[in-house]
Amino acid sequence: VLALDPIIGAISAGNVVVIKPSDQAPACSSFLANTLPQYLDTNAIKVIEGGGDVCEQILLHKWDKIFFTGSPRVARIVMTSAARNLTPVTLELGGKCPAIFDHLSNPSDFKMAVKRIVGAKWGICSGQACIGIDYLLVEEKYSSEVIELLKKFIRKFYGDNMVESRVLSRIINKQHFERLCNLLKDPLVAASIVHGGSIDETNLFIEPTILLDPPLDAEIMTEEIFGPLLPVITVNKIQESIGFINSRPKPLTIYAFTKDDTFKRKIVAETSSGSVVFNDTLVQFLCDTLPFGGVGQSGFGRYHGKYSFDTFSHEKAVMHRHLCLEIEPRYPPWNKFKLEFIRLAYRLNYFGLVLHMLGLKKHN
Repeated sequence: VLALDPIIGAISAGNVVVIKPSDQAPACSSFLANTLPQYLDTNAIKVIEGGGDVCEQILLHKWDKIFFTGSPRVARIVMTSAARNLTPVTLELGGKCPAIFDHLSNPSDFKMAVKRIVGAKWGICSGQACIGIDYLLVEEKYSSEVIELLKKFIRKFYGDNMVESRVLSRIINKQHFERLCNLLKDPLVAASIVHGGSIDETNLFIEPTILLDPPLDAEIMTEEIFGPLLPVITVNKIQESIGFINSRPKPLTIYAFTKDDTFKRKIVAETSSGSVVFNDTLVQFLCDTLPFGGVGQSGFGRYHGKYSFDTFSHEKAVMHRHLCLEIEPRYPPWNKFKLEFIRLAYRLNYFGLVLHMLGLKKHN
């Protein structure tokens, strides 16, 4: 989807397209390379596979537009290459997307909110999605209740023998698996695990894992997790979550579960993110009438629906004029009459212009 969605906008805007799928997902890359030529004009749409060396060669060429989805580290390389030719760039980079959990007094609302959090965190690629929930903010007095319900839905969705589950994704590759395992090796981080934590290296499996208040300076809280690990961060008052989010790089999405309209307005007005979603998760990605994109370290530019068409288009200004009438004050030599005419026109003072042309307005 992340590869095909922007392609639709690029093609609809009349572009030829070169697609370079990620070598971190070889099965998906091979699928695109083998399938797209069967349905699309290979003179207009090309799929090029390969690793970093291939990317370097591609970036040496001069392009009209570069659209990149990936990590901030690689995005800096892409931008550096694009700058040589002043090529415009759209970056979709993800980030640590927080979920704010305000207290919901209605038990059914409380249950539905937790259910949606579990589905968003572990149901979509086991947390390996840029719009997935990275960490959860909740008031300390409600944290135990939230965690117990999280555990309940994890068992309901994935069963007790999760390593055998067919609906729980594995980690995409060995390198990423090792990176996630290293996040848990910090003794203080390991001590904060309240659920899960088991791993199966052979199957690249990591159990859905909940951590309660891991150290805020640990890598698990400073880098995008992109995996099945969910830190739960407690605050005294849920309004403090705004300051917590603002103290960190701008996220791609902020999720907030609350019925407090005043709090909703504060979240929208006092935070910066690519999008804000209230009382649900992930659905903003499916809505093609909303722009999708980040801000700051989570990226810049937007796409989806008509926004994709606009991203891959150039709005050329075209103006047609007649040759029959002329406005003489635009030409030198300048005098008081002409300068006053220009001042009035600049201020859109049409009544003053009429008086001026009739000689009924004195010059300043």
